[in-house]
Amino acid sequence: MPALMATEFKAVINWIGRVSDRGEGMRSEAVEAAELTFDGLVGEAHGGRTRASDVRVLEQHERGTEIANVRQLSVLSAEEIALSAQAMGLAGLEPAWLGASLVIEGIGDFSHVPPSSRLQAQSGATLVIDMQNRPCLFPAKEIEREHEGFGKAYKPAAKGRRGVTAWVERPGAIALGDELVLHVPDQRVWEHWNEARGV
Repeated sequence: MPALMATEFKAVINWIGRVSDRGEGMRSEAVEAAELTFDGLVGEAHGGRTRASDVRVLEQHERGTEIANVRQLSVLSAEEIALSAQAMGLAGLEPAWLGASLVIEGIGDFSHVPPSSRLQAQSGATLVIDMQNRPCLFPAKEIEREHEGFGKAYKPAAKGRRGVTAWVERPGAIALGDELVLHVPDQRVWEHWNEARGV
C-alpha cells in the first residue's frame, strides 16, 4: 500500500506569478507558464534550495540559520481568495497583491489539506505542501496601495484562508489551465492533537 494516495480531488491552475525582487515588495507578476526546478519556480525571488530561518521557526532555529527551503511557492485557492475579499467588503483581491505563485480552483478548504500532500501536474511536476501559510502584513500593504483603508482588514479576513507553502519534489512545466491532482498521506489524524489543544 503506498504511503501517498491519489484522490479524486483535482484543481485547475488559473494564476501563475512570480516575485522577481523581494526588495521591491511582494507583489507578483503574472505569467502564462513556468518551469519548476528543484530550486522552485524559475525567476522567483523566494526560490532556492535553502533559505535563512525567520520568525516562523524561531523555536527551532536561531534567526538567520541556513535551513532547507520548504517555502519556495505560495499556493492559494480562488475560492478562499473570494471568501477573504467578501469578508473585507471588497469585490475581489488580485493574486498579484498577495504575492501568489499559484492560484488554483477546485479543491475546497484548500488551506487545510494535510501537510506533505502532493499536487501533481500532467507534466509530472510535483509540489509538496509544507503547511498552511499565515496571513502577514506584506499583502496588506499591497492591498492598501489599491484600496486605501482596507489593508488592515486583510489579516483577520484571510485567517485560515491564506493557502499553503510548497516546495518542488519533481521538476517540470506548468501552465494556465493545467490540472493538478491532489495526493494525500495515508494516515489517520494524530490522536493527541485535540488533547494537546485542550479540545
